[in-house]
Amino acid sequence: MPDIPWDTIARLARRFDAHDTALGLAPEEQWSLQVLKIAEETGEASQAVIGARGTNPRKGTSPWDDAHAEVADVAITALVALARMRPDDAAEYLDRHLTAKSAKFLHAGPTALPDPAEPA
Repeated sequence: MPDIPWDTIARLARRFDAHDTALGLAPEEQWSLQVLKIAEETGEASQAVIGARGTNPRKGTSPWDDAHAEVADVAITALVALARMRPDDAAEYLDRHLTAKSAKFLHAGPTALPDPAEPA
């Protein structure tokens, strides 16, 4: 798996910081709006899954690739949010946080986890 392209994430963060600063928003307001953007993207990912499952008769179906793209948008938006909040150490912070959060699952061994369900 390739490393996260932190240079691109940092460039996006600086671009959005400059835009929001030009609008007169304080850093905490900028961060709050970026977190709300994560929620917006999550809603779009949810809609794409509903479309892939075909459970909304008014909207028909859509391919799983739409859901994949929306989930990627959630991840990108979240990484940009972290980079905006922690411009000096976002990558290191994420690495430490991921290590701590994953330790309880990865050290348990594969037999402790149930088999994932197959997507429909």
